[in-house]
Amino acid sequence: MKKLSVFAVVALLGASAISCDNYKSVKLTSAIDSASYAIGVNTGASFKENLKTLPGGEANIDALVEGFVQSLKGNSTALTAEEAQEYLQVYFVEAQAREANQTREEGESFLADNKTKSGVITTESGLQYKVITEGTGAKPTVSDRVRVHYTGTLLDGTKFDSSLGRGEPSEFGVTQVIRGWTEGLQIMPVGSKYIFWIPSDLAYGERGAGADIKPNSTLKFEVELLEIL
Repeated sequence: MKKLSVFAVVALLGASAISCDNYKSVKLTSAIDSASYAIGVNTGASFKENLKTLPGGEANIDALVEGFVQSLKGNSTALTAEEAQEYLQVYFVEAQAREANQTREEGESFLADNKTKSGVITTESGLQYKVITEGTGAKPTVSDRVRVHYTGTLLDGTKFDSSLGRGEPSEFGVTQVIRGWTEGLQIMPVGSKYIFWIPSDLAYGERGAGADIKPNSTLKFEVELLEIL
């Protein structure tokens, strides 16, 4: 990539400031002006990305900018920095709790409807499954290791993991996975392909997992049991 000198950047930004209505009021006549503007762009881009995961709804950008500018300038603000931190701590805890409750309720509603569908079997624990292909091999026990192909999705169809996507089967002990998998694998004969719908309490529960699996998520897995190792 071609490198630009500080003076070239100043000239470029200064020319842009004249031609663009969005920021023509910004006067970029020196290197420190351009550096300041660049910091603002960089900070704004970072904020924009982080705000995509803000719980509770879409952020009020005008309020955010007002608080940011007034605080940065040292002006009087509605909250002190300490009060703002305390408020955010409470806000995030409460918003995440509401979101987790909603996710749990959506999962429970889905499972209640899904259990009435043809071919879906519900076990005593609440695990649901449907046989796609019934194998003729042995069934794993808790002391076994298995080789499987699988794809995991959320109820909205979002794929969060897939051995097929990685191009090779996964191997693990029957008890080294979430409870829904441990139970489900022991139902499957080798050579089978099942769909499992796993309630949150048999999956990752209130803690969730990674960026995609939110707390209290009900999960769907398509699993093919290839081999008992």
